[in-house]
Amino acid sequence: MPDRRTFLAAAIAAGASVRALASAPEGMAAGPVEPSWNSLIANYRYPDWFRDAKFGIWSHWGPQAVPEQGDWYGRFLYMQGHPMYEHHLRTYGHPAQTGMMDIHNLWKADKWDPEGLMQRFVKAGAKYFVSLACHHDNLDCFDSSHHAWNAMRVGPKRDVVGTWEKAARAAGLKFGVSNHASHAWHWYQPAYAYDAEGPRKGERYDAYWLGKADGAGQWWDGLDPQELYTGRHMVAPDGIDSIDAMNDWHDKHDGQWIETAPPGDEAFARQWLLRQMDLVSRYKPDFCYFDNYELPFGRYGLMAAADYYNRSIGWHGKIDVVLTAKQLQAHARFGLVQDVERGFTDHLWDEPWQTDTCIGDWFYNRSRFTQKNYASAEAVLQRLADVVSKNGNLLLSIPQRGDGTIDSEEEKILDDLAAWMAVGGEAIFGTRPWHVFGEGPTELQTGMKNEEGFKGFAEGDVRFTVKDGALYMLALVPPAKPLSVRALGRRRMKGEIARVTRLGGGPVHFRQSADATVLEFPRSAGVVPVVKIEGQGIA
Repeated sequence: MPDRRTFLAAAIAAGASVRALASAPEGMAAGPVEPSWNSLIANYRYPDWFRDAKFGIWSHWGPQAVPEQGDWYGRFLYMQGHPMYEHHLRTYGHPAQTGMMDIHNLWKADKWDPEGLMQRFVKAGAKYFVSLACHHDNLDCFDSSHHAWNAMRVGPKRDVVGTWEKAARAAGLKFGVSNHASHAWHWYQPAYAYDAEGPRKGERYDAYWLGKADGAGQWWDGLDPQELYTGRHMVAPDGIDSIDAMNDWHDKHDGQWIETAPPGDEAFARQWLLRQMDLVSRYKPDFCYFDNYELPFGRYGLMAAADYYNRSIGWHGKIDVVLTAKQLQAHARFGLVQDVERGFTDHLWDEPWQTDTCIGDWFYNRSRFTQKNYASAEAVLQRLADVVSKNGNLLLSIPQRGDGTIDSEEEKILDDLAAWMAVGGEAIFGTRPWHVFGEGPTELQTGMKNEEGFKGFAEGDVRFTVKDGALYMLALVPPAKPLSVRALGRRRMKGEIARVTRLGGGPVHFRQSADATVLEFPRSAGVVPVVKIEGQGIA
């Protein structure tokens, strides 16, 4: 793989110069890191704590959990014909009168036990914890200085991020935040549309007509709905007369994943930067997740990264934080950590990376509980083993209800993870990849958001990690017969196996030949059984 200097030269050649940037806002942290790709690459190093941690848990929690309908409620409630529109109509009223701003205020978090949940997460193996700071619904879940629509004034009336931060640090975990707010402006444009069919055809939804003056005497008195809904940037024109035509219009316009500022409104990007700087300065997160392809808004994203890294130098004397983004070009992976959302890779990466996924929908969906179709603890552990063997980390979301609780199915998954981690965690935490990640019959496709078509791992799929001179092998599916592993043959190993021990069990009988090693697992090996392989020079 080319070294850092090669990619630094590429970034400079691409013209990513600080001279091209807009002026930095007041309060931006000073330091050696400048807002350019070449400076990020020259200064960044992957923190050891992140490489050791391997597993994080994410509270992807906010007002969209209140309806218990799953993801993107704040957009789909405004799309006539969508199941969430129908749920909203039945439960809360027509979106011309009752919209997402009202759902924000229904998020009370009245049964939330952050310390109790954190203890569950720690037992389940989490070494870092991430709090959602702001989703596309544009409510800051923290004590925000630059955005009036925040959880101190609306809904819970408390600092959600700050409360999580205290609980995580008290439990000995690294603390992170996730910022998804850059996409609010196009995500919310259906809130300015209307029913294309039916008795209220043509009547614009609440975002279109509400202004600050309309709040007099209301729960939102003093707040401007246009600051929440972001303004009219891609508003569906009058005259659309079918649901299909309206959906087609949204798909072609605001339904795209857009990384630029809204047309003619660069102030939105600058405001995003101020909110991001406020977030990291208040809570000093060890980890920050951007829901963006590379960095949001070009130069503003570069300023956000430089600000964060320079603040870390002030906090720790060095850059000891992780900033993630998605779909990074090769050179960018030396200045950030790549996140692969709900996806796989088919190879061992040279640089640390992360995949993020969820046991269900990102926001709580009651049907996952009633239909009992969460991802199982076994599936989570298989993913963890696969990702760690390829030099990655796994960030796992555990959805919470609007009141802050988790359901009994989720509790069982966490308990099952805790039971496995008490034994198998030795093969995960603090490890590094071996010279091959593993082997087996299952072929994975590299890319993000490709979990849906995955059919599951199979017997014979194994993954490797190394630590303190020992080699660990994790069998993703417990073998029903003696397991032959080619990577452990004498021809492919540097050393010779002296002994094999099953974690949580006793010695494992093995036969090593030039071509493979055959291991005999007991029938009661349990999910994702792990063996520790020792011998001179094997790791």
